[in-house]
Amino acid sequence: MAFAIPAGGARRTRTARRRGTFVPFLLLAPALLWLVAFFVVPTVSLASQSLQTGDIDNGFTLTWNFATYADALSRYWPQFLRSIIYAGSATVGTLLLGYPLAWFIAHRSGRWKNTLLVLVVAPFFTNFLIRTLAWQIILTDQGPVAQFFRSTGLTTVLQAVGLTENDSLLNSQFAVISGLIYNFLPFMVLPLYTVLERLDSRLLDAAGDLYANGWNTFWKVIWPLSLPGVVSGTLLTFIPAAGDYINSKLLGNTQTVMIGQVIDAQFLRVLDYPTAAALSFILMFAIIVLVASYVRAAGTEELV
Repeated sequence: MAFAIPAGGARRTRTARRRGTFVPFLLLAPALLWLVAFFVVPTVSLASQSLQTGDIDNGFTLTWNFATYADALSRYWPQFLRSIIYAGSATVGTLLLGYPLAWFIAHRSGRWKNTLLVLVVAPFFTNFLIRTLAWQIILTDQGPVAQFFRSTGLTTVLQAVGLTENDSLLNSQFAVISGLIYNFLPFMVLPLYTVLERLDSRLLDAAGDLYANGWNTFWKVIWPLSLPGVVSGTLLTFIPAAGDYINSKLLGNTQTVMIGQVIDAQFLRVLDYPTAAALSFILMFAIIVLVASYVRAAGTEELV
């Protein structure tokens, strides 16, 4: 038996459906407006600025001068390459230090778990600049760290691999990379902890029942299951580290200048806004390409 829907009921149904269609957009509207105001508009403005010509005295005019990009890249490619190398080194360093720490907090810390997590995020309560300045004191030539490195011969090793030019730890590649590792270590530890804390311990017991040793258990069970945290942590570390300029400015020398430091100088001292904007876009494009390639190679899209 067929039942006819009254005309008024059909109209109300269609009206309810239309309202349901617009509800998600209304909920997204505040976030979309925020993105447009504070990301899209500044990005478009920066793109326009990169294609302008002129100077600070006579003003800048949009002339669609794409040659600025080629000129900026040809002049500052060493700083670009150095930034990628330093950021990559810092990312590897944070992973090597952060993975065991995250595992210990997740599975071995017991009642001290919350305390250790607070200690991991505690540096965030201190200004980034102050944290970096503290490393000038830590790595000073008269400090215990430098004396330990000299007494153990580690300064000779650092010189051999090109991380320092003499027995001083300050104003060197070692100091810059160490500062990056310290400042961005929490960005690696927290995603790793989130994944490792959810790891089912019964899987480790099963691996032991199948006669897997510690290394096989890690490589075949723990590591694959922790890849989402590894990918998230490396992205959260590499992206800001590649554009950092504080560590290279305070802990490095003229041979450790990163591209962020060049952009800062072009904007605030040289006042060459088109070049600074072009360098910013080149850096952004390079990071996007590297990140997309990395995520694809990692084989996981489940980011924490």
